[in-house]
Amino acid sequence: MRKTQIERNTKETGISISLDLDGQGEAKLDIPIGFMTHMLNTFAKHGLFDLEIHASGDLEVDQHHLVEDMGIVLGQCFTKALGEKRGIRRVGSCLYPMDETLARAAVDLSGRPFLVFEAGLSTAPLVFKSPGGTEGSFQTDVIEDFWQGFATNACCALHLEIIRGRSDHHKIEALFKAAARALRDACEIDRRAPDFIPSTKGAIA
Repeated sequence: MRKTQIERNTKETGISISLDLDGQGEAKLDIPIGFMTHMLNTFAKHGLFDLEIHASGDLEVDQHHLVEDMGIVLGQCFTKALGEKRGIRRVGSCLYPMDETLARAAVDLSGRPFLVFEAGLSTAPLVFKSPGGTEGSFQTDVIEDFWQGFATNACCALHLEIIRGRSDHHKIEALFKAAARALRDACEIDRRAPDFIPSTKGAIA
């Protein structure tokens, strides 16, 4: 049962995440940032992870604290759910096309955190208008902070790259989909070696 639940509360954010690595891609998300709800729903669907998130934070400051902290807690959930990582494939990769965008993700659940993030984002905010007519925006520069928090706390080497693309929305979404599929492969139990820890050291830590 590779499931876990972690809650993290600070003066800036309150986040609770439940994760099932062997789920069906179901997501229950209570996040006050619509764009991140979309991205994490996509992440759950493509990774076949069951994911429940309740998040709140100091959005009156900006979106950085909440987005980064969700990455931190999600990474902690992966570490806890994987345990000693016995039987996993450990590495995974995905080349994901999304219209004009081509994204590449590669991950090694090595126990050694490292992030390479080359998304070529414009840093211009994504502007939207809600059905009620209220205008808002999403700070695209916080996406790197999300993945840095994730990689550090999932203790993985994670490489995320946009090979080509135009739309920042498509670039970010393609990276979430590629990362989810790479992680899905890396977390899968290897039927040929279900009792083997995939390291010559005999441990991944």
